[in-house]
Amino acid sequence: MSRADELFIQNCKDILAHGTWDTDLPVRPRWEDGSPAHTVKRFGIVDRYDLREEFPVQTIRRMAFKTSLDELLWIWQKKSNNIHDLHSRIWDAWADESGSIGKAYGYQLGVKHHYPEGDMDQVDRVLYDLKHQPWSRRILTSLYQHADLHAMRLYPCAWSMTFNVSGRTLNAVLNQRSQDMLTANGWNVMQYAALVHMLAQVSGLDAGELVHVIADAHIYDRHVPIVEELIARAPYDAPRLWIDPAVDDFYAFTPDSLRLEGYQYHTLDRPIPVAV
Repeated sequence: MSRADELFIQNCKDILAHGTWDTDLPVRPRWEDGSPAHTVKRFGIVDRYDLREEFPVQTIRRMAFKTSLDELLWIWQKKSNNIHDLHSRIWDAWADESGSIGKAYGYQLGVKHHYPEGDMDQVDRVLYDLKHQPWSRRILTSLYQHADLHAMRLYPCAWSMTFNVSGRTLNAVLNQRSQDMLTANGWNVMQYAALVHMLAQVSGLDAGELVHVIADAHIYDRHVPIVEELIARAPYDAPRLWIDPAVDDFYAFTPDSLRLEGYQYHTLDRPIPVAV
């Protein structure tokens, strides 16, 4: 059984059995027909993935690994806030007429700050520290800039990464304020596991653990039947991650630089309703 499946199933069972519903609250999200999109949630879920043992990807349904990498690199490598730089349509609902999502996500990572070593944005600061002072306990990024929240089309959900090196092993903590378990949990886990692998490789380190902290882990009301179907399935073993060993520059990675080998998965034939 894939560790990603194991934790997803465990967390969803816990949410459905012991979670708190917000059906009596005036919630912001809406379904396409205008109905309020209510959720059942658990607070403070913490999941741990050892990337030395396996790559965390769900097998109880097919995960679009290449598309998730494209979005990750759109944010972390291109540092873009425009959907025209993205090859999928997952951000269309949040973009304005020019394609911008405002001062959100990639925009924040691309803002340069002044340091004694020179001007760097958040990604370049991480890359610098991993190579020059990996013992530092200050290697982190934050997308949640309060001064710019008014100019963001969507407040960042996965908002912070903290990197920590133990010996020659790169570990990371992903902090997430809110997570739609069905549509985003498996997606974010494999994305940021891939990011740890990429940053470790270009820094001469080994990928270690990814700790995922979710403040509000929720399942939408119209997603419950789909989640129940998924968690009743028998998972496969996790696939193997292949990452191009020739890439030694983070900005040289493409979605084709990584692939999943031996990936077995179940299919999901029904469409997933989207709340915005």
